[in-house]
Amino acid sequence: MKPSPGTDAGGGVGAREVSRMLGLTVAQVRAWVRSGLVDPERGPKGELRFSEADLSLLRAARGLAGARIGPRRMERALTKLREQVPEGESIADLEIRAEGSRIVVTDGSARWQPESGQILIDFEEKPIGRLLTLPSGEDRGETAGRRVEAHSWYSRGCELEESDPEEARAAYAKALSSDPRHADSHVNLGRLLHEAGDAAAAEEHYKSALAVRPDDATAAFNLGVALEDLGRDLEAIEAYETAVLLDPAHSDAYFNLAGACERVGRPAAAIRHLKAYRALVRSRSQ
Repeated sequence: MKPSPGTDAGGGVGAREVSRMLGLTVAQVRAWVRSGLVDPERGPKGELRFSEADLSLLRAARGLAGARIGPRRMERALTKLREQVPEGESIADLEIRAEGSRIVVTDGSARWQPESGQILIDFEEKPIGRLLTLPSGEDRGETAGRRVEAHSWYSRGCELEESDPEEARAAYAKALSSDPRHADSHVNLGRLLHEAGDAAAAEEHYKSALAVRPDDATAAFNLGVALEDLGRDLEAIEAYETAVLLDPAHSDAYFNLAGACERVGRPAAAIRHLKAYRALVRSRSQ
């Protein structure tokens, strides 16, 4: 398999590209570098260059922050996780998420808490008399291979977005054919389809992303925009409310909430959300 464009083989990706790929601000990316969560390489001009493992940690940090996991605890857990990944394997192959107050990692065959190293076994709703069989090594390898391939196509799509959006859409579609649960591909493909005028198709991809990653504020916000364009303001309001619940600093979501509430006859709510938007804009300008 060819290495993913824009990753280690090509010298990594820059902070602005990471910001666009993950829906973070450049300031957030640099803050996590300063905290030691990621330790990117430096390019020939001293610029930061992020590997696929760095991207995976930043993606996980974004999700955990949206799930109200405290920054120190999150950084401690992800730092320990780096020590737990065996040599020759990559953090990019892992799924990292919050389950209630727990940080849980899944590699396709096992689930554990990186803070304690404790293995988690799900005993819920297992039919009596059935044996629980773990995936074979071959099955685990196949699953990991599909994830790597999906991430490769996802990275390819990110590289192509500005120069060839149609090819970027095709790359994201190929990522999803390899791994239908690749949430970032759903988000980016949805956005490109929406920009091309297909809000209904975009809606489905945003919902698929949220089904996999319910703490994704970007997917919730984008869903709200698609629903607005489809003339479904009440559903759009629900999506925007989810976005601000996940990310209380999401000023665009507050602004859109104000407009949608005004259209459906909720003037008090519209004023409240507009005030929240203005307060966030003022705080950023200070």
